[in-house]
Amino acid sequence: METNINSSPKGLITVNDMDIHFADEVVIHSGANLNKCYHCMTCACGCPFSRATDFAPNSVIRLVQLGLKKEALGCSTIWICVGCHTCSIQCPMGIDMAAIMDTLRHIAIKEGAAVAEPDILNFHRDVLHSIKHYGRTHKLEVMLRYKARKWEWFSDLAVGIKMLAKRKLHLRASKVESIDVVRKFFQPKKIRVAHE
Repeated sequence: METNINSSPKGLITVNDMDIHFADEVVIHSGANLNKCYHCMTCACGCPFSRATDFAPNSVIRLVQLGLKKEALGCSTIWICVGCHTCSIQCPMGIDMAAIMDTLRHIAIKEGAAVAEPDILNFHRDVLHSIKHYGRTHKLEVMLRYKARKWEWFSDLAVGIKMLAKRKLHLRASKVESIDVVRKFFQPKKIRVAHE
């Protein structure tokens, strides 16, 4: 049996797998000091979506602390997190987990990492598209775009009809008065260079 000397047994972390600057990058961009985490798992106990994730919030922090960038950016947890701040509120150290998850999503997109939950990313894009065009979300359009992409036209039809009947969904999109102000948020940021 031939053995690859560069591979490690499953579950072991080698120095080659680690990005020693990854934790610093996440701290700088998120503004959250993840090094305060002592892994009490209070965040996991409070997270309403913890059963749907592959890692508990504190485990994602551990991946970042260990410099396991590929694993952290490739996990489902960063995409399933809805930013409800339940974990942050319950954290005895006051770590802003939602900011960390948001930062990890941004880094994953920027670096072209494999997105573990592409449907969630596409849903976010549909919501942003709606906000860009109307200044607010047009829920019916967002849902129809999502359903069209998934080819699941009738899976939530009963819920959709109930929402229409209760006037929770509107057939026509309403726009904000100052749509230009909202659209400015979607323009690329202009960077000024100081001349010497």
